[in-house]
Amino acid sequence: MLEKKICMLGTNAVGKTSLVRRFVHTHFSETYLSNIGVLLEKKPVHANGVDVGLVLWDLNGEDRFQKVQFSQLRGMSGYFLVVDGTRRHTLDDALALNERVEATAKVPALLIVNKADLTDQWEIGADRQAQLAEKGWEIFLTSAKTGQNVEAAFLRLASKMLGK
Repeated sequence: MLEKKICMLGTNAVGKTSLVRRFVHTHFSETYLSNIGVLLEKKPVHANGVDVGLVLWDLNGEDRFQKVQFSQLRGMSGYFLVVDGTRRHTLDDALALNERVEATAKVPALLIVNKADLTDQWEIGADRQAQLAEKGWEIFLTSAKTGQNVEAAFLRLASKMLGK
């Protein structure tokens, strides 16, 4: 089976680990556990008529004290830039991170605005999302808690990585 490496990128506490758990195990936990390195998960999917094994690299969140190790990105076929819709600064930080990633890797990426179950608390509005879409970002509004759009986002990235 063909395998594709996907990296989960973003700042701390945006829901990267929760998205992976929801996608792989269809499970959500309210308990927050900070990832201090890399967590690996695998899930087989069928996309574009092809069976593909997704190898999910859930990287520690980037903040002012800890930066993403670009050696961890080596060999990735695609990535998610994950932000928390309730905290605008996570988008600004993620876009800055993305500039550095794009300088080293030219692979498909999707933007996930997570915590769609809390849209009444969002600081990233539809106008900002429209601006990002105009710049070429394909955006998925997800909720790791409810499962909203989680599988759709992973399957879409798998399709993009397979060239469709």
